[in-house]
Amino acid sequence: METAKLVVILKILPKDININLDELISEIRNKLPEKYELKDYRKEPIAFGLQALLISVVMPENIEGGTEELEKTIASVSGVGEVSVEYVSRIS
Repeated sequence: METAKLVVILKILPKDININLDELISEIRNKLPEKYELKDYRKEPIAFGLQALLISVVMPENIEGGTEELEKTIASVSGVGEVSVEYVSRIS
């Protein structure tokens, strides 16, 4: 029986306004651990030309530490300033 999964919505703020968000998404996608899948993303205007990324990641439910590994992985990507979990929901 396959375990349930979680969908996690994260808000990612780039380190500065000059970061290419499309390249940042590619780097995040490439750095995600094997059982994690980037499903969707969108750009959200903040202020003065700065944009945040809202990304949806599907991950296994039974990961020890919850979203901590996911947050640390994304935060380690060059160009990422801040990472915050906006929403977590169980999917089957």
